[in-house]
Amino acid sequence: MTNNSHNWIVLKFGGTSVSSLSNWQNITSILQDKLSEGYRVCLVHSALSGISNKLEEIIDLSSTDESETVLEEIKQQHRDLANDLGLDADELLSGEFEELEQLSRGVALLEEAGYHVQARIMALGELMSTKLGVAYVKSQGLDAEWKDARMLLKSIPVENASEKSLVLSAICDTSEDKELQQQLDEEGHDLILTQGFIASDNSNKTVVLGRGGSDVSASYFAAKLNAERLEIWTDVPGMFSCNPHAIPSARLLKHLSYAEAQEIATNGAKVLHPRCIMPARVHNIPIQIKWTQDPEQEGTTISSAVADDEALVKAISVRDNVILVSMETLGMWQQVGFLADAFDVFKQYGLSIDLVSTSDSNVTVSLDPGANTHFNEIRDEFVDDLNELCRVEIIESTSAVSLLGRHIRTILHQLGSAFEVFQEHEVYLVSQAANDLNFTFVVASDQADRLVQQLHEQVISKSSAQVSFGPTWQQINGSHSDGAPYKDTWWKGKRETLIQLAEKEGPAYVYDSDHITETVDNVKGLESLDQLFYAIKANDNEELLKIFYEKGLGFECVSIGEVEYVLDQFPDIDRERILFTPNFAPRSEYEQALQEGVHVTLDNIFALQEWTGLFEGQDIFLRIDPGHGHGHHKHVRTGGVNSKFGIPRFELEEVKSIVDEHNIRVKGLHAHIGSGIKDPESWKRTALVLAEVAQQFEDVEYLDVGGGLGVRENEMQSVLPLGEVEQGLSEFKKAFSQYKLWMEPGRYLVATAGVLLARVTQTKGKGKIRYVGVETGMNSLIRPALYGSHHSIVNLSRIDEPATQISNIVGPICESGDKLGIDRLLPESQEGDVVLIANTGAYGHVMSSTYNMRAPAREIVI
Repeated sequence: MTNNSHNWIVLKFGGTSVSSLSNWQNITSILQDKLSEGYRVCLVHSALSGISNKLEEIIDLSSTDESETVLEEIKQQHRDLANDLGLDADELLSGEFEELEQLSRGVALLEEAGYHVQARIMALGELMSTKLGVAYVKSQGLDAEWKDARMLLKSIPVENASEKSLVLSAICDTSEDKELQQQLDEEGHDLILTQGFIASDNSNKTVVLGRGGSDVSASYFAAKLNAERLEIWTDVPGMFSCNPHAIPSARLLKHLSYAEAQEIATNGAKVLHPRCIMPARVHNIPIQIKWTQDPEQEGTTISSAVADDEALVKAISVRDNVILVSMETLGMWQQVGFLADAFDVFKQYGLSIDLVSTSDSNVTVSLDPGANTHFNEIRDEFVDDLNELCRVEIIESTSAVSLLGRHIRTILHQLGSAFEVFQEHEVYLVSQAANDLNFTFVVASDQADRLVQQLHEQVISKSSAQVSFGPTWQQINGSHSDGAPYKDTWWKGKRETLIQLAEKEGPAYVYDSDHITETVDNVKGLESLDQLFYAIKANDNEELLKIFYEKGLGFECVSIGEVEYVLDQFPDIDRERILFTPNFAPRSEYEQALQEGVHVTLDNIFALQEWTGLFEGQDIFLRIDPGHGHGHHKHVRTGGVNSKFGIPRFELEEVKSIVDEHNIRVKGLHAHIGSGIKDPESWKRTALVLAEVAQQFEDVEYLDVGGGLGVRENEMQSVLPLGEVEQGLSEFKKAFSQYKLWMEPGRYLVATAGVLLARVTQTKGKGKIRYVGVETGMNSLIRPALYGSHHSIVNLSRIDEPATQISNIVGPICESGDKLGIDRLLPESQEGDVVLIANTGAYGHVMSSTYNMRAPAREIVI
């Protein structure tokens, strides 16, 4: 065993981690392991979960009765935990309970609490929890010594800081403390347990480090003890590419530099307090973020040992409640020293500026609420003083959304398609950090969560950076049925069958009928919908169409050829089940569709202006452009001014005039804004637009909200919550019960049910790049080249072998774009292995060709 007898490590546990018996059992086991390895351990932990909030309630309450109620809740929570731990809270915490009673009565009596009183009250949360903690670990046979952090950590004065900040957001010295080390050496304890969050000032009065300050305390202790490492134990397995509780496809960040971690923490990540990184960085102490519930998880390591040559977006974060201060004056740049004078006002009021954006007549800055907690107290005076220099506008209810990583400037061209999501969002401010670690957009707060989800899908979920990223939250947590890579996928259960088909039939699309049936049943569970129409352009396989026909679905056709195809397959079909939605088609197609008696949709006023007689006395649908598009790629967004689809709303008055004059009955309205949509509110918003348009056409019975249900493209992406889609549509239906709702899913019904199989033909190495060639390529599957789509790819023959080789999977077509997957982690592949490309049931075979005179993969239904 390595002799670490003089080496300290600091372990910090958060409130959730110290609030249950099971977690304390894990903590004790962790401590035993560290001590057995020869380390000396400084354990720092927080108040019990929720206690700090209750203590703040006591500070805010002026009624004695209300304070007594909250006080009793605080006591009872500690009693409950103590009982679980086999301890007596009233015996261990009698002094703290009595002090809290006295302080709360004083606050209620005076109806206010000074900053030092607030600090004393807040500090009691940590003091109580650590006394329970040390008693428990002692009861488990560990020799632990309780230390009062106020005797060990001293705050330092900060120039221009308010009294409130000095007491309630205190800062301590980060130097190594030889005297403390010598004191602990003399005492001889290998395990000390102390509080996070609290310290004392030079007058020995209690101060606190601000909410979340336990991380900071732990880092201070690590610096003072010159610790070998700092371990932050929390209720998630590490730092993620975004908030994993909001986006389950968030990926674990395995390794970060101090600078990267600082940016991610500063820009809204809740796992780590941003102030805790600097002390560790100064002393080059690695930080490990670990999961209390599962100590074996690898977590996130923050250190100086991370390569800094990789350009990569690693995380997307959001900071809510950002305040913008807009300063406008003509000719400010001719006014020497304007910025200095303006910023001096911020300094006088102790306001810390975050982002800055400038123009000839305007400077807009953001204030991070975490660093400017006193803003509302000085707001009016601050604005009055600043108004003497310029015209001031305070903009609130905004959030800062940041792309965080390394060398972002060098990869902006690669992020072009991701930035297209901003066409749907108002952006108040854009800032690209000088350190090239972040790119930030300030948007309205009610748009932030959706924007983060869209950006994560575009930037992170499609990333192939295997070294930087670990598994997704849902893979680690098992919160979804396919949480682990390829777990419970239909094709893994039929692996042997698929390998035999590939070896016998050559390249082939294979569709699983059971999976399609299950997916159809799931979508039919959207009870607010009156009719589903399958968009046959996604996959026109005859056997699959029979499944949809037998399930009662209609068919959405975009060409007269598709209409004829459906009629050939099902001659007796009710024509009401066929929806014809052409785009820039010739007149003859509309004529034939009307003769067949199917629903006909017009998406251009031209047809009504030039072919009026054709539609006179007819029932028609109108395709409306709602003014915006959405989807996973610009080529699949079918709304907005840059899309060729739909009648713009400014032409509807003329459309109304024509249909009224010629007895044309508009019985339905249709809108389809794009494909691959994961926002569950999208279809409700489309329905609301159509309902508004319907007020102009009194005969409207049907509202078709389009398709575009987002598919989980690969094992790293999120799943569209159909329950939330139904919730939105149900809310609409209650308000507009006079309309029947239609939807026309295509890709969603078939994509995940199909796989493309191809055998390996050759392999090649060119420097660091490895190629795995397969027997078919973009002639069978053009989506990667056309849309940049990311499909999961596995070596089916070696799926149980470790994936150790990063490879590009390419086909035999004589085009540089013939790439089916870039930088994929696979086992070492050999000629004859069967490669599977997942989620190819839609827009695969129907878009294939015989380019290079190579036949595309055939179709097989199992």
